[in-house]
Amino acid sequence: MIIEIIGAILVFLLVLACAKPLGVYMARVFAGERTFLTRVLHPVEKLIYKVIGVKEDSEQTWVGYLVATMVVTVVSLVFTFVLLRLQDKLPLQTQLNPAGQTGVAPDLAMNTAISFTTNTNWQNYAGESTMTYLSQMLALAFHMFLSAATGVALAMALIRGLSRRTGKTLGNFYVDITRATLYVLLPLSVVAGLILVSQGAIQNFSQYTSGNTLSGVMQTIAQGPVASMEAIKDLGNNGGGFFNANSAHPFENPNGFTNAFEMFLLLLIPYALTMTFGKMVKNFRQGVAVMAAMSIIFVSLTVVAMTAEQRGNGALNSTAVTQLATDQQSGGNMEGKSVRNGVIQSSEFVAATTNTSTGSVDSSHDSMTAVGGLVPLVGIELGEISPGGIGAGLYVMLVFAILAVFIAGLMVGRTPEYLGKKIEGRDVKLAALTILISPLLILAFTAIAVLTTQGQAGPLNTGPHGFSEILYAFSSTTANNGSAFAGLSGNTVFYNTTLGIAMYLGRIFEFVPMIALAGVMVRKKTVPAGAGTLPTDTPLFAVLLVGVVVIVGVLTFFPALSLGPLLEHFQASAGHFH
Repeated sequence: MIIEIIGAILVFLLVLACAKPLGVYMARVFAGERTFLTRVLHPVEKLIYKVIGVKEDSEQTWVGYLVATMVVTVVSLVFTFVLLRLQDKLPLQTQLNPAGQTGVAPDLAMNTAISFTTNTNWQNYAGESTMTYLSQMLALAFHMFLSAATGVALAMALIRGLSRRTGKTLGNFYVDITRATLYVLLPLSVVAGLILVSQGAIQNFSQYTSGNTLSGVMQTIAQGPVASMEAIKDLGNNGGGFFNANSAHPFENPNGFTNAFEMFLLLLIPYALTMTFGKMVKNFRQGVAVMAAMSIIFVSLTVVAMTAEQRGNGALNSTAVTQLATDQQSGGNMEGKSVRNGVIQSSEFVAATTNTSTGSVDSSHDSMTAVGGLVPLVGIELGEISPGGIGAGLYVMLVFAILAVFIAGLMVGRTPEYLGKKIEGRDVKLAALTILISPLLILAFTAIAVLTTQGQAGPLNTGPHGFSEILYAFSSTTANNGSAFAGLSGNTVFYNTTLGIAMYLGRIFEFVPMIALAGVMVRKKTVPAGAGTLPTDTPLFAVLLVGVVVIVGVLTFFPALSLGPLLEHFQASAGHFH
């Protein structure tokens, strides 16, 4: 167990070590400066602009930036829906549809199209038995790049709004998503994909393989272009697996090294973006303060998950089953976990995938202990800001920072300023709207599901655990995470519809007020710091920022969590198991 803990710490330290060089590189990319890839990729970049009719040096106001974002989102959503519906009518069926998959049902196709467009990647289907190779690559993996690039672009818009002395524009959305894809996501994905292939992840267009198991039963073994999708799945904080088992499948995640490598991938860009922020505002300490706040929350939740899962399932304490760690077993609660990963790595993966908006899983969250299962719920419901999804985590945390500055000003009488820009009533309203829209949607949709017959038919469990399955589903979809308590039967008309709406509204209603806030902030003149200005690049501010995040999350979700995982924990402690 000690070795596993050391391994978990090393993954986190490696992410922190790579954050600054990658963050500085991304700052140069989005500033249009030369990088070591410019000579190779700039001609391609110029060709893309020529094809789509965009000028590289043109910029947009916040309204133009928002409209461009919405246009790309809607067009790509419709494209994916149509492709999924017609996947059995497209060319090269023998090569790209070896299992003979039919067109996806309308409600599931719409749910999936919304899911991948919004970077949620919630899956109410098993990829290997529902999607063709072409659908996996052209509809789903394509969106893994596009939705991730969109998140980064939105973060760049807010950073420009905060960092520019005064102005009216926030950059160009089309230029930003092109550069994010071409200079960041594609190169890193190629390297990551090659590493995964070297470790045993498959990458082919072979026919599905049939063979006999040890018990003599015939089994069909799915094949496909897995490693390439796996790389962007984690790197872009997407989470949608090629296989139903996601990163618990050995073809996606062959061994302990790849498990740690995938955690590194899904944390890398969100942490690096804090350094991009520091570089663009010309004060790395600002980025470090945000990174520190993210890390405090992430490490705390990771430790809680590890501790709860290593203690094991209390229901087994009265039996002859031992859950102690020995030389022969990892101990703890191994239900729903792969033996090759064990409790510690699985718990770190749980925290990493739900404190980002990834949703990739290497174990079953539904099989965790009550307290262990509380961790992914809390990570999602705090806003996925520790470090959060690609781009989205940073811009939500910066909105929290604006709110924290305002609250500090009320408490101690200091001038509410952030990065030299005064925070006024309109700014706080937009910040509050950005932060509170997600909890409103989560709780509203959960209430609808709990109170309707169709919603009650979804969870396979009763009592608080069944409630947790519903709460988790709408928390995950609204916050664009995509992981699930697998005990919920989500492939129904009711859940495909409501979860699809939750995903779309959760994404759109969050970034609309955020972009409006960026538009307001970019027009403000930067003023010099005075005696009454609260420093926002100090450890004290990092702690204040953590406090604001936790208080908002606790006050909003504590009643719901009390009916779910907390009640389940106390019932288990009292010997009442459901």
